[in-house]
Amino acid sequence: MEKNPTYLFVTAAALIDQNGRILVQKRPKGKPMAGLWEFPGGKVEAGETPEAALIRELNEELAISVKEADIEPVAFASEALEERHLVLLLYICRKWSGHVQSPDSLDLRWLSVEAIRDLEMPPADGPLVQMLANALRDPG
Repeated sequence: MEKNPTYLFVTAAALIDQNGRILVQKRPKGKPMAGLWEFPGGKVEAGETPEAALIRELNEELAISVKEADIEPVAFASEALEERHLVLLLYICRKWSGHVQSPDSLDLRWLSVEAIRDLEMPPADGPLVQMLANALRDPG
């Protein structure tokens, strides 16, 4: 009988500024997939909703405050990750309070969705770029 994988739920945000640029951050040295670019976010902890996890992670990683009403689910990716299985949930966020900064000194860039396509990203993040581009083009 095949063993069921342990699921790892991760949330991420496509923070979109007033110029339509999207924030990406570089994974720090010492972490898995170091040096690759990703959307900010992180793991959903036990007892947390994905939305609460994303709000917490954005505050910890970028020192901004986001309200649940200001995040909108847009896409997800599913990827095998050793003994676990990653489910990455991407949200769009256009409104937050505070100035985006990295208390952990992560490399941050505001880029167009087209420029993000050229970045080296973790396997689960890559497909989300096309889904995000489609969502941003679709006015409905």
